[in-house]
Amino acid sequence: MTSSHRNLRRMIAAAALGGAALLITACGSSGSPAGAAAPTVTVTVTPGPPATPTATPAASPTPAGPAPCATSALRASVGTGNGAAGSTYYPLEFTNVSGSACTLFGYPGVSFATGPGGSLIGRPATRNPQVPSTLITIPAGSTAHATLQVTDALNYPNSRCHKVTAHWLKIYPPNQTAPLYLSFTTPACAKPAHILGIQAVQSGKGGG
Repeated sequence: MTSSHRNLRRMIAAAALGGAALLITACGSSGSPAGAAAPTVTVTVTPGPPATPTATPAASPTPAGPAPCATSALRASVGTGNGAAGSTYYPLEFTNVSGSACTLFGYPGVSFATGPGGSLIGRPATRNPQVPSTLITIPAGSTAHATLQVTDALNYPNSRCHKVTAHWLKIYPPNQTAPLYLSFTTPACAKPAHILGIQAVQSGKGGG
């Protein structure tokens, strides 16, 4: 082999080695180093102005009105009766004997009784809706009333009535559970005939 041929082969081999070196260098420089740490990103948050609490307005106290009239705050009485169509109408009066105003609303409960603490006679008064129920304020020393209708027991045959003489009224003020007793003498029916009727409480004394 001639020297020129040997020189040519050496040049080709050198060129090949140089290209491989360049290729390895390029591949090694194209990525991040294997052991390099990831970059740290810092996020800064700027706080807004503090929230202002909303003030809740205080509830205004509701002024309390007079309390309902307890039985112990009342004295019962019966005014002068007026007769009409077989019945007599009496103002059943409630006087406030306490030291402060109180209220009544609705219907008293009324029945005949044999005496204080005794048994009832006949059936209790039937409510008459002719007068609407309204809240009645009774100042100390003042009076309200409810109209009591007493039907003449003689209007009923004895088979339906079984006539007796009643001497007491048992009266529950509206919305109270303790009764008042009032002396009141009249013919009555021991059987459950409709002898008594009662209207809702109204202001003032009855009978005009």
